[in-house]
Amino acid sequence: MPGPRPSARRAGRGPLVLAHRGARTVAPENTLEAFRMALAQHADGVELDVRRTADEALVVHHDAAAARLGVLADLPLEAIRAARPDIPTLGEALDTCAGSLVNVEIKNLPGDADYDESERVATLVVDHLADRAGRDEVLVSSFNLVTVDRVKELAPDTSTAFLVTVAIDPMDALQLAADHGHEALHPSHAMLAAERAARLIERARELGMLLNVWTVNDVTELERLATLGVDAVITDVPDVARRVIDAPSARPT
Repeated sequence: MPGPRPSARRAGRGPLVLAHRGARTVAPENTLEAFRMALAQHADGVELDVRRTADEALVVHHDAAAARLGVLADLPLEAIRAARPDIPTLGEALDTCAGSLVNVEIKNLPGDADYDESERVATLVVDHLADRAGRDEVLVSSFNLVTVDRVKELAPDTSTAFLVTVAIDPMDALQLAADHGHEALHPSHAMLAAERAARLIERARELGMLLNVWTVNDVTELERLATLGVDAVITDVPDVARRVIDAPSARPT
């Protein structure tokens, strides 16, 4: 069963605060410690990165290769855990963040050392989430539109988002995400410059889409985007973001 829309809990009270790879300025990124610290700093949830292993487990790590290990997709989970017990599985991360929103970013881009055009990693994520049905509030995103399309195809009730950079026009990206049936666009904060941000947010509202912006660390930028009315900020400093967004001056206009 689908969970609540990711912005529902703070509707009218400013954007959600999602900790980028956890509270990564005070704990190693993409670790259970970083996720616990983010929630202790009153983040609404976390953003994390998922990759597959050789035996089709799902681990939380940003890069295809890990220090002291090499490419994760070439190794079984047992070997990864033996050498790097700090690398959690997706299930461990979801358990740690129970009751909070988790933005699961699937890593699978052409050029990555573990790229798989069959999109097996998308299938593994969908199967894993199905086994946890009703237990988690999850939003699945990817920079690879094919990957996130595959998630939506396999699990239409799963909330999905298209991640984008300045390489694409934000209005075109928003329409593309909507046309493909995704609930959200995740643009870089650099794509919401003053002259285009208001119109992009207005168009997102017309389409019924969420705008979750990454990676927003600057206090002035946090306040600006909160006032404009974006749905979430993905940030390396969840404690700072929480303080800024909860201030009366950051209420949406």
